[in-house]
Amino acid sequence: MSKMNRFLCMLSALSMTAALFSCGEEKSSEPVSSTAEETTAAAETEPVTEETTETAASDIELEGYNLLWNDEFDGDAMDETIWNYEPHEPGWTNEELQEYTTSTDNVFVKDGHLVLKAIKSEKDSKDYYTSGKVTTQNKKDFMYGKVVVSAKVPESQGLWPAIWMMPTDESYYGQWPKCGEIDIMEILGNDTSKAYGTLHYGEPHGEQQGTYELSGDTYSDSFHEFSVEWEPGEFRWYIDGNLYHTANDWFTAVEGEEEKPYPAPFDQTFFVQLNLAVGGTWPGDPDETTDFDNAEFEVDYVRVYQKDSYDTNVSKPEKNYKEADETGNFLNNGDFSADEDLTDDQDWTFYLAEGGAGTASIHDNMIEIQTEKEGTQDYSVQIFQPNLPMIKGHKYRMSFDAYASEERPIVVCVSAPTSGWIRYLPDTELTITTEKQTYSYDFEMKDKDDNNGRAEFNLGHRGSTATVYITNVRVEEIE
Repeated sequence: MSKMNRFLCMLSALSMTAALFSCGEEKSSEPVSSTAEETTAAAETEPVTEETTETAASDIELEGYNLLWNDEFDGDAMDETIWNYEPHEPGWTNEELQEYTTSTDNVFVKDGHLVLKAIKSEKDSKDYYTSGKVTTQNKKDFMYGKVVVSAKVPESQGLWPAIWMMPTDESYYGQWPKCGEIDIMEILGNDTSKAYGTLHYGEPHGEQQGTYELSGDTYSDSFHEFSVEWEPGEFRWYIDGNLYHTANDWFTAVEGEEEKPYPAPFDQTFFVQLNLAVGGTWPGDPDETTDFDNAEFEVDYVRVYQKDSYDTNVSKPEKNYKEADETGNFLNNGDFSADEDLTDDQDWTFYLAEGGAGTASIHDNMIEIQTEKEGTQDYSVQIFQPNLPMIKGHKYRMSFDAYASEERPIVVCVSAPTSGWIRYLPDTELTITTEKQTYSYDFEMKDKDDNNGRAEFNLGHRGSTATVYITNVRVEEIE
């Protein structure tokens, strides 16, 4: 792996000081998957030869950017002029199981890579886990730029590697999520073919997430390059140079108060952090299949770039609210008169997760959902349609016809996938029978305007695999 010496790094960082301060001077005192698109990535470096261990600066130059700082991990230990250990007790967040330590058993540099290693041991006759988390807080903080990280993740149930960013002063706009969070990469160890890039903000908690899935390869098979471009009015996520997610509409506020001026909370300095979590609410806990001998999150390099200047005179994009059809229905194909691809992100989507298994098909002006395994969550077997306009103070009705091969329960709701998964129509369990019946639920939108409400039918985790038939689904505004 090619490397850059420390002297060149220091010169590059010093050359960017003026650009960083110019961004800070203009700072206000108030403070889902898309099609992959090819883009220009950082040039690949030449192999290291026996004659030289240095890398020419041109090898990691990025067109349109200046190198702000980087770490190629070419030493014998972690560079503590760049990185901090961040120790935490188990359960510190997300119900994770690991203790983050300062031990070189959990954080070390080897063969030109920073390694964060999860270790399983025993404490008080129970399984005990330690791992590594490092940050650049108060050492390499910056505002706006491009972060590029080459990494390889471990594969096993319950492991959760992440590359992410938090603000230097988390209290400036308020505690999470008001402060903002930039997740450059998260991968679940039980499915290392899919990576997630997410923006968190709010209050109420809002999030926008994109995913990038590999075909025939995984992020644990080899190193891949994860990056985010952060500009005053937009974020763009890339993997191996492919653009897969863009976000330009966010906010922050204290509950019950007006929003802070856009682009808050992302108009302040942030820092980079790397960690390998064990367990937690998202990946689930380790099991007998988890391989702790190879539970290593390897990072080849971290490079942060900035442009000469940024235009901070940005405005929040206008939201485009979907209009109802001529009958007043905000849902497309609510009568299932047209066949459609239920695996794409257009109109209706059939979704399986958390042990759910089954099939769905459209025929005879209805959708038929056959459940093979009910899974462990309501959403383990699910159909949904997003992009519903939910306006604060307006009243709505969700109605549909349904029956089943035998009596069974299902759960319906209107959720907020980009606003913390709150419910506009609360989760409502109903029992459908073998006779076709009409169901209707009225609700008032009491939260912030949202152009991405989502109508959901959840068939998982209810003690039945009976086939369900649904038609004439409507979400409409009422007086």
